[in-house]
Order: sequence, then structure tokens, then C-alpha cells
Amino acid sequence: MGILAASVLFLPMDRIFVSILFAGLLVVIVGLLDDRYDLSPYLRFLTNIFAAAFVVFQGLTVPFITNPFGGILHFDGLIAPILNTTIVSIPAILAVVWIVWVMNMLNWSKGVDGQMPGIAAVAAIIIGIASLRLNAVDPLNVHAAIMAFIIAGASIGFLVFNFYPAKIFPGYSATILGFSIGILSILSSVKLATAILVLGVPTADAAFTVIRRILAKKSPFRHDRGHLHHHLLNIGWGQKRIAFFYWAVSILLGLISLALSSKGKLFAIILVLVVVSGVILTFKFILKEETIIKSK
Repeated sequence: MGILAASVLFLPMDRIFVSILFAGLLVVIVGLLDDRYDLSPYLRFLTNIFAAAFVVFQGLTVPFITNPFGGILHFDGLIAPILNTTIVSIPAILAVVWIVWVMNMLNWSKGVDGQMPGIAAVAAIIIGIASLRLNAVDPLNVHAAIMAFIIAGASIGFLVFNFYPAKIFPGYSATILGFSIGILSILSSVKLATAILVLGVPTADAAFTVIRRILAKKSPFRHDRGHLHHHLLNIGWGQKRIAFFYWAVSILLGLISLALSSKGKLFAIILVLVVVSGVILTFKFILKEETIIKSK
């Protein structure tokens, strides 16, 4: 929570930034309650949506994205009917979906000591650099960069105690990092493609996990041992090696995202999704074959 409290000091105290502070506080409180009482995953998910919506409906939306094939795709003025009565803007829906996705995707990336805070630190640093490169004289981008570097510093500070062998483990309140990064990527001139690419491996892993669980007729909210880091553990990789692997790939993809055009980022994102999904499927096939051989 100190991340958000510190960052707000550098920003105009308008309703958006105040809402970020209070929504972030809600995220932390729910996380602490979950650590103590093991809340329902559905209740946690609903509070994620509420926290994201609280900020979004104060004005933080996704009004446009850069068209990979040229120009800008504007969403302002687009609306969607909800339950045939309530009207919600497309920019608001996109923002809520994005923030909630980043919160849960990063939360699923804490299966190995040091994995999640390292990824969060890299993502925040890349977003901060991108904010300054885009328009260093824009006060909003400067404030977004400051927030990003504060989040990166907090993540690295936590990483010191979470690296293998961990002395402190991230509970569900660690979703505050995903919440902050999701908001930052919107706040800093809508760098969604940059954020998706730097978070490419956990994004692909999370997307594959949701699809896999749904196809298996299981709840996408119920955890299992089918994530990429679980497969790497199964083939004998140590926790340090896995953490370094995730950090290295995040750094590489982050640097690539700073150099690519919007079209290049789109193709890179598709490539990462295909490669990670292919690797997970390969691991599942190999481990299944080994199980069959051992059972004979």
C-alpha cells in the first residue's frame, strides 16, 4: 500500500488518483483477509472487478489503442448495453478487463520463490522508461514514470526477502502489484502492447491455463499444477534457475518492446503466445509418456 500512498504524493489530488489509493487499499485488505481466512476465489475475483471498476468509473479508461497496421483505434463514444438497460462505455470495459487480468495473471506467477516480484520489477521499469521516451515533458507521463520506478523499487525490496530460499512469501495481497502495473500501463498513454509483451510469458501461461481448465470442465479459478513453472520443476529445474529464466525472458521482451513498432509488438506477442503454449503442451506430452512407461 505504501507504493500507492507514495506515488499519490507526486500527483494532482483529483478523483482518479484518490480512487487509486482507496481501491488499492481494498485490494490489500482483501488479500490479508484471504491469507487469514482463505476466502472463496469467486469472492476474490468479484473484489478485483470492484476495485478496478472503482478506479475506471472515476475516469481511468482505455480511450484508444495504436492500430498495429497504422493509425489509431478510438473507442470514445462506443457503448455496450448491459442487461438491456445499463449502458457502459467500451473504454471502461476494456480498462476493467485489463486491470483484473493483470492482477490475476501476476498472482499466478508466484509459484516459485522470487518469480513474481522479479517479473513485476522488470515490467514496472520498462513501463517507466517507455513513459519517459514517449513524451518526457508531459507531466502525466513523468508522474507515471515516477510511480513505475517506485513500484519497481518496492518489488525489488520484497524480492530480497522472497528469493530462494524465501523468508517472506507473497499472499493474495500481492495482487496490489498487478493492480498497480495494470493501472500504470493505462495511465502512461495506454502502453498496453508494451505491458503485454514484457509480461509475455506469464500472459501466455495464464491464457493457456484458463483455456485448459475450461476445456477440462474445471473452474478457471481453482489452482492446479499445470503452470509452466510447475512443468519446469517437474523436469528438474531448481527454483533459482526458474526465477532467473522468467526474469531474463521478461528483460529481453521488455527491451524488444522498446525497440519495436506497434505492428512488430503484435507479431512478437503472437509468437510468444504460440511458443509458450507449445512448450507447455510438449511438457505435458513428455510427462504423460513418462507416466505411462513407469506404470508398465
